[in-house]
Amino acid sequence: MGVEPENTLRSFVAAQQAGLDLIELDLHLSKDGALVVMHDTEVDRTTDGTGPIAEKTLAELRALDAGRGERVPVFEEVLDAVRSPLQAEIKDVAAARALAEVMRRRDLVSRVEVSSFHDEAVAEIARLVPGVRTALIASRYGTDVVERATAVGAATVCLNIRRLTLEIVEQARAADLRIIGWVVNTQDHLRLVRALGLDGATTDYPEIKRTGRFTA
Repeated sequence: MGVEPENTLRSFVAAQQAGLDLIELDLHLSKDGALVVMHDTEVDRTTDGTGPIAEKTLAELRALDAGRGERVPVFEEVLDAVRSPLQAEIKDVAAARALAEVMRRRDLVSRVEVSSFHDEAVAEIARLVPGVRTALIASRYGTDVVERATAVGAATVCLNIRRLTLEIVEQARAADLRIIGWVVNTQDHLRLVRALGLDGATTDYPEIKRTGRFTA
């Protein structure tokens, strides 16, 4: 997020305190199979370390500084630290399987929505966790994104606001899909969200919930 180190417990607590409706996070598997929270496939941008997450053990990841002294969190730490509903983005089918185990064990169907850029990951989590709410994310897309979402049983499409058109919105509505725009960090994009009547927006600045304004 824009005001705290991203994908850290500190950022999630701040988002909850800001009263946001939903907190989005990103999940990867460590070398030893732990479900860790980080956006990129490598640790270079957001920590003081280097290299792919998949080549590091959980202990190695926990030794890194993720910003302001924060550690790289595991998914269940976030579950315990905040009570807000979560949207967990999974990067592949392997992460879907690991997340499914946690969701079944902790009965998270009503609290956690699962999203992914990858159709097969959305389909896999839906197969493993009956009743889970899913969302298909897309950056470069056309009207085909509606068919893709419907094919894997997603209830929501999370779409790059820069490419979103009225035609796609109308087709998504006709298919009874919810529409979330990302990333909405400017006044122009916020106005577009409102003009298109979207169901929500992903932002790096929690204060949008309170003021409708941004700090950058």
